[in-house]
Amino acid sequence: MSRPVLQVVAASTRPGRRGIAVARWIEQLAAEHGGFDVELVDLAEVGLPLFDEPHHPRLRRYEQPHTRAWSETVDRADAFAFVTPEYNHSFPGALKNALDFLSAEWADKAAGLVTYGGASAGLRASAALKPVLGALRMVPVVEAVSVPFFARFIDEEDVFVPNVELEAGGKAMLDELLRVTAGLRALRTA
Repeated sequence: MSRPVLQVVAASTRPGRRGIAVARWIEQLAAEHGGFDVELVDLAEVGLPLFDEPHHPRLRRYEQPHTRAWSETVDRADAFAFVTPEYNHSFPGALKNALDFLSAEWADKAAGLVTYGGASAGLRASAALKPVLGALRMVPVVEAVSVPFFARFIDEEDVFVPNVELEAGGKAMLDELLRVTAGLRALRTA
């Protein structure tokens, strides 16, 4: 059986964003982990407009080319690591929009949460995101990464340089994602 596909989803689309460095770190950490084939999915590059499909996503009757492409991208994944900042005690609208475009493509897949921000470390974004993932039948893993004052971990070349605790937390999240993904993959193919 082939390795599961983990998509690291960079949720911030804001010009001048710094959080893409966090997503690239998770991508690199996941590649080093070795349990997954890893893809970085940058929502800024995906460039979805505001939800513009006339039919409910559960029907999978997509009319827009960007929706069909997004469906194919998400469909090939077995698990996700959502890397998101905290905006106004929640997660970015671009991530909510990307999630809302689809339905069945998300179901029975594991989700790791990597949040970043100031003092709160993005924890309120995580709390807001979990019920949305549950409604889409995704399974958020218990192990998560929360980065407080994240900009201090980004060097002058925009590379995220984690401390020992963040590195350990990232590895624990990936181990748990791999464990849960194995069971969910079997469920999806049953």
